[in-house]
Amino acid sequence: MIELGSSRYRLTAFALAFGSFLIFCNLYLFQPMLPVFAASDGISETRANWLLAAATLGLSFSLVPWAVLSERIGRRPVMLTSLWMLPLVGLAMASTSSFWMIVVLRALMGLSLGGFAAVAVAYMAEEFSPKALAIAVGSYISANSLGGISGRVAGGIMIDWWGWHGAVLAMAAFTLAGVVIVTKLLPRQRYFSPGRTSLLTHSRGVLSHLRTPSLWIAMLIGGVNFALFVNLFSVTAFRFVAPPYQLPVSLVSSVFVCYLAGTVTSRLSGRWVLKYGAIRGMAFGTLVAMLGVLVTLSHDIPWIVIGLLVVSGGAFFTHSLAYGWVSRQAAQGKATATALYLVHYYVGGSLGGFYLIAAWQHYAWFGVVIAALVLGLVLLGLVFGLSRVVSRSRARKIHQQTAAP
Repeated sequence: MIELGSSRYRLTAFALAFGSFLIFCNLYLFQPMLPVFAASDGISETRANWLLAAATLGLSFSLVPWAVLSERIGRRPVMLTSLWMLPLVGLAMASTSSFWMIVVLRALMGLSLGGFAAVAVAYMAEEFSPKALAIAVGSYISANSLGGISGRVAGGIMIDWWGWHGAVLAMAAFTLAGVVIVTKLLPRQRYFSPGRTSLLTHSRGVLSHLRTPSLWIAMLIGGVNFALFVNLFSVTAFRFVAPPYQLPVSLVSSVFVCYLAGTVTSRLSGRWVLKYGAIRGMAFGTLVAMLGVLVTLSHDIPWIVIGLLVVSGGAFFTHSLAYGWVSRQAAQGKATATALYLVHYYVGGSLGGFYLIAAWQHYAWFGVVIAALVLGLVLLGLVFGLSRVVSRSRARKIHQQTAAP
């Protein structure tokens, strides 16, 4: 298998990380633009949120079908097909000015993104050694955050320079160049052979994962964590363009650089697992994120930014641990299991946007903080539940071993 530190590890990990970077650049390109669309088209902040929610919902609905397809034709073909679709959808989007047509195409973009996102971690779980996998997943999640940062910052800057049409065209051109690189570097799989299993078999696999508490609770943790994290940044954009700050979008988009804290903590998560275990890390990451939410109560921009850095670090740490947990705990159907995790993750992110933006519209930033802390408490409850499930499972195994003749 691919071992940590080998040349194959470096090339493969880079190809997967760069593919992830492209995915998240495209997914979040529109997030800093939401206040601009709300202001220019005279629509509410909640309706403008569809530009982000349509993509994340499209992504979530496509994950399991892509994962099932990868079981039949292989992981690599699915990942590359997904990537090659992105610049085509980008070009189509740049050719329209209708808000709801943009929303439809953003949903199609989400469907396209799903192929890579659904099976990349399964590819790693099958090709990398256990130690290499723990580190590679952290690097992969770090690339997620870097892609999210770059897409958001680029979107905020380019909409001020060239308008949103120019931003979309520039991203399509960059994506096309990046896809060529990933296609050349990503090796074929050695330890997975596609099978002609039926759709019924895959459906049973999906139900089996959802009936496994240690997997399903981790998926819920991912969804609630993302609902809190990504949408806190969306509402921050609305906060900064409104009085008393009234900052330009190009400057507001720079707040997404706070994701760099998540890039760092994602890489640290793999080493944390090897030393302390994943469940303790999820609880720790959640507490850190909640502390960051409280810091954002300040009216001073430097303190708000510090709070967002802390939120980013804690939330990405929790996400990396929960994501890696699902990929390791799934004995079979790893692609389906990781896809189901991401379904929960992105559905949570989509619904959480309407939840936190509604809190902003009705109760200003104090309401957003209270709503975010509620999500944090739900997260801690889920982590505690996961810990109980694992403890009971271990106790049951010990009892069976001691009872055996």
